[in-house]
This record gives sequence, structure tokens and C-alpha cells, in this order.
Amino acid sequence: MTKPSLAEYSRFAQRVYRRYAVELSWLDPGVPTLEHLQRCHARLLDARLDTAAALRVLRHLVVERLLTLDCTRQATLADVTTCMTNLAEFALDIAVRSVVLELDECHGAPRTASGQRAQLWVVGMGKLGACELNVSSDIDLVYVYDEDGDTDGSALGRSRLSNHEYFARVVRGVYALVGDSTGHGFVFRVDLALRPHGGSGPAAVSLDALEEYLHVHGREWERFAWLKSRVVAPVSAMDDLATQPLRNVVSPFVFRKYLDYGVFEALRALHREIRSHALRTSAGRPERADDVKLGRGGIREIEFTVQLLQVVRGGQYPELRCRATLGALPRIVEAGLMPEDTARSLAGAYTFLREVEHRIQYLDDAQTHAVPIAEPDREWIAATMGMANAQELLDTLALHRSRVEQEFDTLLGASRAGQHTDAAALDSVLADLPQPFAEQIRQWIGRPKVLALRDKSRERLAALLLRVLRWMRSGKTTPEAILRLLDWLESVLRRESYLVLLRERPTILGRLLRLLGAARWPAKYLQLHPGVIDELADAGLLDERFDAAAFDAELERRRASLRNTGEDDEESLLNLLRRAHHAEVFRTLTRDVEGRLRVEEVADDLSALADAVLCIVARWCWERLPKAHRPQPAFGILAYGKLGGKELGYGSDLDLVFVYEDKDKDERAHEAYAALVRKLIQWLTVKTGEGDLYEIDTALRPNGNAGLLITSLESYAGYQQQRGSNTAWTWEHQAITRARCVLGDEAMRERFDTVRHAVLTTQRDADALREEVRAMRRKLAQAHPVPQGIFDIKHSPGGMIDTEFVTQFLVLSQSHQHAALAANVGNTALLERAESLGLLPEGLGRRAASAYRALRQAQHHARLDEAPAKVPDTALREEREAILTLWLTVFGE
Repeated sequence: MTKPSLAEYSRFAQRVYRRYAVELSWLDPGVPTLEHLQRCHARLLDARLDTAAALRVLRHLVVERLLTLDCTRQATLADVTTCMTNLAEFALDIAVRSVVLELDECHGAPRTASGQRAQLWVVGMGKLGACELNVSSDIDLVYVYDEDGDTDGSALGRSRLSNHEYFARVVRGVYALVGDSTGHGFVFRVDLALRPHGGSGPAAVSLDALEEYLHVHGREWERFAWLKSRVVAPVSAMDDLATQPLRNVVSPFVFRKYLDYGVFEALRALHREIRSHALRTSAGRPERADDVKLGRGGIREIEFTVQLLQVVRGGQYPELRCRATLGALPRIVEAGLMPEDTARSLAGAYTFLREVEHRIQYLDDAQTHAVPIAEPDREWIAATMGMANAQELLDTLALHRSRVEQEFDTLLGASRAGQHTDAAALDSVLADLPQPFAEQIRQWIGRPKVLALRDKSRERLAALLLRVLRWMRSGKTTPEAILRLLDWLESVLRRESYLVLLRERPTILGRLLRLLGAARWPAKYLQLHPGVIDELADAGLLDERFDAAAFDAELERRRASLRNTGEDDEESLLNLLRRAHHAEVFRTLTRDVEGRLRVEEVADDLSALADAVLCIVARWCWERLPKAHRPQPAFGILAYGKLGGKELGYGSDLDLVFVYEDKDKDERAHEAYAALVRKLIQWLTVKTGEGDLYEIDTALRPNGNAGLLITSLESYAGYQQQRGSNTAWTWEHQAITRARCVLGDEAMRERFDTVRHAVLTTQRDADALREEVRAMRRKLAQAHPVPQGIFDIKHSPGGMIDTEFVTQFLVLSQSHQHAALAANVGNTALLERAESLGLLPEGLGRRAASAYRALRQAQHHARLDEAPAKVPDTALREEREAILTLWLTVFGE
């Protein structure tokens, strides 16, 4: 006698073998594909089964096949869930088409106001929407139609129906074909509880009604439900273009524009409700106690962990908008929201738990998730999982669930759930603080904006204040930092999610207080761009540096995600760029204030960020330009000033010159590049709800503000190299010492470098040049007078301008003999090179370079604190003397 296969142990399989022994061979071998389902269903219909019976028998055959393959390790979890999802979509499509055909014959087609046929979307929620359907799952559906109206009426004179009634009948008809239990069972259990207003709501809702419901009544937990939503039938309505109106309603409900930590409390409440229900269900029923879906560390906690991060950040990171749990985890890692090993652990646990769940359901085809208590059943599950015995199964299950439980509690902060703040505790802390400071806090609490908060928000605010005041009392923060925190909070009080964020994430609060305590400018930046605060949650923030390639790749991923959902309009892309840029500036700012970066490194990173933004904006603008005459533009951007010298600071504008070098030299090419520059400048400077990117100064282009906005590289070269009657001034040659090509192909970069090198190495009359530079310095001094007793770090004699003018003079006057001076390596390096070349007395170049570095640092700190870059003339005396000596040595006065 042959030994029975593992699959034959299943009571469900035994029933199928007894009843459908003949039909089993009608399903093609292997994991059933959609084509297999279609062929088998057609064969069942040929055997004189009606539509409902054929679908039910098909479902038995499919589940038996999956059971057999899965339990013998010939099918993966993805094979099983994909097949069950295909079966649901196939059955629903047949059911909808069948019911609609019958209703149309009786009542005519439903029409919109414009006379078009009204469209129906059968929306799959939960595991069906995410293509994760299990073998005994019900299917959560919401029926939505695009517009109210009436049917045409039938040729037989039957009554017309409103679209509302027509689609309600569709719902009832589909349920009869798919959800009703008959002699052949059911195809899928159908659950409509997730529709607007739940069980008391209409069976089918119009798109307008759905939008109103989500806007007015939609609850936080429903955002998690709609996160996985997807049109699953009919097939004709499943393409992106047809479903775009529905997506435009659902997406803003699920994914909010701003960081949304308010969902933490909603998810805690939902989780408590689920756990309470599970405990009630299992009370006195030991066979229901060990639930791999709803129990601690179960499937639902993995799903909640993933969905919470998606809902909180998906508004700003469109690439997180993924329905499938396993598909979303790598995206969460890429976004820096979860360590890779944690995601790997959760993915492993999810796969294991889902495989166990399927085996539990294979036993009797029951909608259960509890590990059976019968020892033979446990042994069978263990054997189908490739394990030695039931104890190994239970041990592995416990290990996975322990890891899931730990990660879930870490993310959700379950220990903080239900905290309440006693107002008396806040008063008690204030009573122990210095009265002037305590009185400032009390006055702030009494401001109209604060008093206007809801009770729940005031409670959150009180809890936050209590925490920071206790930190101050223990020396963890300062009164100044707290007062700046309150100023910032007042500007964002209407966005209550920030209160929740700071309460939920003490680590972020601590970093924020250090940032605010260090300088004034971070608080101002946070008021302008509050969303960047979440960057403080990144554990690796302080140890990283700006990575241009990663920044570019991430923005392209986000743009692709927007394109996939039909949201890549110009406004969305503008906001996407701004959010990414503001986040990177803030990350650099945080590292700066925490002392992780030197001033030169801050400038390098801010300059690299500007370079990256310019390249991305130019690329995206060209792709959207109607006048584009070639796939890639022959276009370049030349950076001058601080960006050219890689000395960009916070809030610096960009000095840019735009050039092109196109073989197609007709008017069409010039018009295209002119249109590109106008569009590029608009994308960089226009203020949206997310702010702007950079101010652009184009005054350094040939002929300044009187010149063309863009010129050919050939014309630019002639202007700079004194060819023709229209040529550059000396001050423009001073500026080119710090110029570089930040955008252009290799040939254009080399051409610009050649032009720049030729300009700088041209032999000049040193005395005439010296006089011109002196005259320019005098003009600047007259434009920036400095009061007696004050040293202006930039403009006073012995300041930064003196250093820069000396360096520019040395480059322009000596590069024809010493080509090393033509390199764009910055003022400090050039001064040291000049000394090594014998152009400055020994030690002077190094002392001046060190002094210039110190002045830059002092200017940087002043700007961070929003203070004038001026000090008493007794300060920075050594640095000032070094630079004055440099000036006198070179210019003799």
C-alpha cells in the first residue's frame, strides 16, 4: 500500500478527492495561472455547470492544488497568494459582467449626466487589494460608481432605475454568484463592512459620496484600510487611466501632505480593540488562543508596523505607497525608516507566519488563524514546513513572534499609550523654577493660539512641557532652548501632528532642543519648513555626509512613484524638489550645529546639494519642454561666486551663467535654450506651499543685466578672451577665478576649463591691474562703511574681502608664469600655493590662509545665530593683522 502524501492528511483535501475526483484533472499541472483558471472554468461550463457552480468547483480545485504544492514545498508564499488573488479577480469579473448583462437587458445601461455609461469600480481592500489573499480568506470589497444618474430603460418597456439602485442590484447579484453558500459551497466569503458608514451604509456609493465621507467622516483606522485598496473588477476598469478619478479621491485621504504622527494613537486604539476582541473570542476556547494573525507578535502587528510608517511618511515619500507588506519593507529601508536587519527579520517572520496560517486553513478550509491544539495536526503542520516535530514548529513560531512583538512595541511606544498629564504636576515643576522664566512659560500658555487648542491637544502640550522642564531641571537642556522651542511650537500649533511627534519620539525632542539651544537660525528654518523635523529621527544622521548620487536616485524614484499614480504634475514635482532640498539643508545644519562638520565641509555639502538640484531641475525641465528639439540638451550652467568657489552658505543665492553649444545653430535651438533657462529659473525661485529653492543672480553673464539670458559658449569665450569690441571687464575676470561648470557634458566642461584657463593665464600689466583692484576695493569700502570701534568680518580692512582681492590679483597677475594658481581650489589653498611659489614672504601665505579660515568660521557662527558679522575691533586682532600684512605686502598701501 502506498504511503499517503502530506496533502492527503487534510480533511478539506479528502472531501475534494471524494467529490471532485474527475474534475481534479481538468486543472492544468503546476501552480494555477490566470490562463489555467480560464481553461478549467470553460471546461466546467461545458460540463453543464452554471456560472455559480463552476466558480465554486474551480475554487475547490485551485485550493487543493495549492495545498498539494505548498505542503510539498513546490510553491512559494507568493505563488499561493498571487493565485488566490487571481482567482478572486477572475470570479468577480465574471460575476460583474454576468449581472450587468442581465440588468442592462431589464433596465438599460446606467448613464451619467453627459450621457456616458456610468462606470463601476469593485475595490478590493485588505489582502485582496494588496495581492496577498490567503486560501480561506474572505474578500473585503467596496463598490464605487463614478456618477449618479439613471438607466436608459429597456426595449421591453421595463422601468428605469437610478444609478444608485442599479449598482445596489449589481452588489446583490455579485454576492449571489460569489458569496452565497450553495451545495458546492462558496467562491469567497464577501465582507462589505469597510464601505462608507459600514453596515448601515449603502451597498454601492458614488465617487462624490465617497469623497465627502472620507473628508468629513473618515477615521484614522480607515486610512490603513484604504492604503491597500485597489480596483479588482471588472477587468475593463482596472487600467490606470480608468481608475485615476478614484485614486485622486483616496490618495489624499490616506497620505497627508505633512508628517502625520497623529495616527499613532489611532493605531493604538485599533490594536487594543483587536486584541480585546481576540481575548474575548478565545475566552474558554483554548483552541482559539494561539492566533498567528491577531495574537501578540502576529501577522497583524507586522502589517501595522509597515502601514504605520507608510501612512506617516507616504505623503512626502511617494515611493512608500506600496500595498503589499513584503514589497513595502525594502522601500521603508531605502527611505531610512527602518534598519535593514529589522526589515529582514520582519519579512522572515511574515513569510513564516503566513505559511503557518495557510496550513492551519488547509486542514478544514476554515477561516481560522489559531494553531490547532490537536497534536497530530501540529505534527502535520511541522512536517509540511520541513521541521522535525511540533516542538520545533512552536519554538520557531515563538522566536518570530517575540521579534515582531519587540519591533511593534518599539515603534508604537505601547508603554506610552494612555499617558495623561496632571496639570498640577506642571504647576509644581514651574514653582521650582526661577520665577522670571516660569512666568514666561505661564504667559505663553495663556496666549490665544494655545488657549484655542482642543482639550486633547492641550493635554499633549502639557505633557511635552512637563518633559522639557524636567529635562531642564536635570541639566539636559537650557531655558533659552525651551523658549525657542515654544516660539517654534506656536507657529505650528494648528498642525497637531507635531505635538504628537515630539511626545512620541523623545530622541527627536532631545536633538531638537540641542539644535535650538545652539543658534537662532535653525528655529527660523524650522518655522519655514516644519516637515524637516522628522529628519532628526535618523539614527545615522550625524555620521553621514551629503551624497549627490543617492539624492538624485531617490528623487528619481519618487518621481517615478508619482508618475505611476498619475500625480507627476508640475506642482507636485516642484514640491517634491523643495521637500527633498529642505531636508538635506536641515541634515547638514544639524551636523553643523552638533559640531560634526567644519565650516569648509558645510560649504562643500551645501555646494554639492546646489549642484545636484541644478542638474535635476535642468533635466526635468528639458523633459517637459514643448520646444525641446533633441533628447539631451547641449546646455551648460556656469557657477560663479560662492557656489563657483564651493563656499556656499545657508540661504546663499546662486550666481549663474547659462551657455549652450549646439550644432543646430538656428533660431530654433536658441529659443529652446532660452525657454529652458526661463523655466529652470522659475522652478528654482517660485514660492509654493513648500517654499522655494534658491534665489538666482544672472548679473555676471556677458554684458550683465543688459545681456541675453543665455549665450552660446562660443560667444561667451569671445567675450571673456577680449575678442571683438564687446569684452569683459577686469572685475569679471576677478569673478571667473572662482567660476566652474556645474552642468554640461564632458566636452562642454573641457571647453569651459580651456576658456577659463586662457583668461587667467593671459599676461597682464601688473601695475595697471593692481590699480584697478585697489579702485574696486575702495568702491566696496565706500558702499559698506563700518562704524568706529567695530570690525566687520567681511568688509573692514583686514577682513575677508581683502583676502579675496589679494588672491584674485595674484591669480590674474601671476598665472601666466605659475599655472598652478589658475586652479579653482579656494582662497586658503591659493594663498599657500602663492607662498610656496615665492610670491609671498615665507609664513605669510599660511598665516593669512589660517586667518581667512578663522574669519569664515566667525562669519558662519554669526549667521547661524542671526547676528551681524561684526565684532569689537579688539576681537580677532591676530587674524586681522595677518590679512592687513598680506594686503600691504601685495598692494603696498
